[in-house]
Amino acid sequence: MSKQFADLGISKEIVKALTDINIENPTEIQSKAIPIILNETHDFVGLAKTGTGKTAAFGLPLLQLLDLKSNAIQVVILVPTRELGQQILSNFKQFSKYLPEITITSVCGGTPIKPQIEQLKDVNHIVIATPGRLIDLIQRKAINIKETNYLVLDEADEMVTVLKEGLDEIVSELPKKRRTLLFSATMPGPIKQLIQNYMSKQVTQVSANMETIGNQGIEHQYIVVEPIEKLDILMHFLNSKEGERGIIFCKTKAAVNKLAKNLAINRFSSGAIHGSLTQPIRDRIMGQFREGHINILVATDLAARGIDVQEISYVVNYHLPDTFETYVHRSGRTARAGAKGLSLTVIQNEEVSEIPLFEKELGIKFNLMNKPNANSIEENNTLLWAKQIFKTKPNHELDPEFKNKIKTVFHHLTKEELIEKLLANYLLQNK
Repeated sequence: MSKQFADLGISKEIVKALTDINIENPTEIQSKAIPIILNETHDFVGLAKTGTGKTAAFGLPLLQLLDLKSNAIQVVILVPTRELGQQILSNFKQFSKYLPEITITSVCGGTPIKPQIEQLKDVNHIVIATPGRLIDLIQRKAINIKETNYLVLDEADEMVTVLKEGLDEIVSELPKKRRTLLFSATMPGPIKQLIQNYMSKQVTQVSANMETIGNQGIEHQYIVVEPIEKLDILMHFLNSKEGERGIIFCKTKAAVNKLAKNLAINRFSSGAIHGSLTQPIRDRIMGQFREGHINILVATDLAARGIDVQEISYVVNYHLPDTFETYVHRSGRTARAGAKGLSLTVIQNEEVSEIPLFEKELGIKFNLMNKPNANSIEENNTLLWAKQIFKTKPNHELDPEFKNKIKTVFHHLTKEELIEKLLANYLLQNK
């Protein structure tokens, strides 16, 4: 089956590397983009949904187009976040496993710049960068991109604001005779303007699977709640997904912190990321999530860029996204690599009228999830209370004599009687 990549013009070394990581069948965007990037010289725009293999669509041909006799930086890839930059770096290293002479580096914000400056003194054929960090390096004269042949704008719709402010400075350092490759999941107006301003008049554009957002395996649901019951209903949903991995999206850093605190209190296996956290902390939490040490990630939209975890079974929009494009990126975190997934949007009554707009714009169908009744919510909260007690670590610093006094109070009770009394006491206090 891997011969399909060979049919697209991919070299045997790269095909072998793909086989090693069980990539055998090209996706639609890969089948359309690879031959064009390999064989044509025009600028290129690739539109494809999140999770359809855009990195390989531009990465495989670019690795093959490198001139290894040159020590210059030949490819610059701009990304919205360091997390996505690290993911692309990892992918490129996998793709070039049998091409050890190719050197690739990532210079993204959020980490010290001095080690990156040292890295750039060595030969680097491909540089992956966030726009702000690249501009900083240009201003310090620490990077030379004057011989770059290819500029890649990946997830361009997530970089619109920063590109508006900084692309002029970056482009002024690049040679006029270069190819610009732009990849995006959506095509909002600012991206069309960017194409018009920064790309040549001869642009080849391809689209793949754009009739619906995300993978066909995504089930889109919404649930209507009152503000006072929103957290309880989320906890009910999360308990029903125990053992599965998911991402909860919030609009603000404050909302992420507040929700993460509530999840921790209720002993959910969770972590939180947003832009105000230091990069080492974000990296640690992302690593725990990727490796399965935590099951739930609470995140702002930008902080979650670059999450490429196959086993994410659900996404929760704890707040309705501001734009259709944001919904595309959020829901695209699940149902990757052909898997099934759920995208649940939690809304209030006044937001119900927004759902048909999302359906019409994105060509999808939302199904209403019924709200759990009061008894079911109460049972779930009681279960969470029991789990809190079970997962509470004993306090070994308590005075032994005092602990014995407490034990004396309960010593004549059986385990069943003690549970009955604890349960009755909890229900009495939470009436």
